[in-house]
Amino acid sequence: MASSHQTRFVKICPAQSGAMNNEHDRVARAELARRIARLGEATFVEHDPPGFSALDDSAQKTLFIPASTIDLAMARQLGISDESQIYGGVVPHAFVGSKVITHPLFQSSDAVPVGWHSELGAALAPHVLSGWSAFSVDAVRAAGLDLLKQGAIRLKEVEATAGLGQFVVTSPRKLEEAIAQLDTEAVARHGVVIEENLDNVITYSVGMTCLFGDLISYWGTQRLATNNDGATVYGGSTLHVVRGGFERLAGLDLADDLKQGIKKAIAYDAIVSKFYPDLMASRRNYDVAAGINSSGEIRIGVLEQSWRAGGASGAEIAAFKAFARDPELSAVTCATMEIYGEIDAAPIGSIVYYSGIDAVAGPMTKYAMELE
Repeated sequence: MASSHQTRFVKICPAQSGAMNNEHDRVARAELARRIARLGEATFVEHDPPGFSALDDSAQKTLFIPASTIDLAMARQLGISDESQIYGGVVPHAFVGSKVITHPLFQSSDAVPVGWHSELGAALAPHVLSGWSAFSVDAVRAAGLDLLKQGAIRLKEVEATAGLGQFVVTSPRKLEEAIAQLDTEAVARHGVVIEENLDNVITYSVGMTCLFGDLISYWGTQRLATNNDGATVYGGSTLHVVRGGFERLAGLDLADDLKQGIKKAIAYDAIVSKFYPDLMASRRNYDVAAGINSSGEIRIGVLEQSWRAGGASGAEIAAFKAFARDPELSAVTCATMEIYGEIDAAPIGSIVYYSGIDAVAGPMTKYAMELE
């Protein structure tokens, strides 16, 4: 795959606050960068090459891979002015890259970060689950009590990833127990999402990624795993990938609930981009839940966005590689797996992103592979 903008280097960005920095994340991200560099016939550099400066031509020829969605200030510091220079996204304010934008405020008096659009939550409401965002413990309590009238709810810490930092609440007493586990300062700084809880959930991934001028889109399903602490966490994704953007994806002949989920993800993407036109993202990934709420109703809605390298990235890169290998190929299925409790658990022929004993997460294996 040739680079459309003559990328010479692929480089991992310095971490910003909230970025994933466990050993297995760092190792997997470095392997992802190496494989992206090979796709673009570029050089992966772990440190700045001689003479590199964000103020000269070096930055314009570098593809940056951030550990998290980065803000405009960091993008300017790195010399990023175009989404072709990043695998991930750039947001005008840090909170725009988090799940807190998915819902409106329950209390209009709640203190919000600079750049907050109070109308965004209402615009997104038809495409997401019922819920609220809050930036104070009092607001979390009020929003939780309100939503409990409809049934079970889920509290989600904004900075948590991989399914962690979530509390299912079924009563006012359980709400207080969950609130007691929240960090008051973190709530004020990042916010909390209060959302209707679903049972029998399928979590779809809907995404679009552009690398070196080539565009793919996909739908997929996520799987859950039990980590070494016994918690239920993200365990990988299977992606069904096609050439082209969201319009190509929307035209596929798929089951009604899946088509509805894709439509909602595309709408979410367009609405957020309208409210924040400075948003730049070469990777646009959306988690969409389909399940049954406490009233027995089937509910489908976008949970959150991911404009950064994520758990499904290995499958995306495997798809790019397959398309580069066969120009006649129009669709491919690829997968990522995260296995806890085992090392060297990847099958022959897979692409290993991590295999070892992480100091925090314990023994685990992360790999990707092309399925068909």
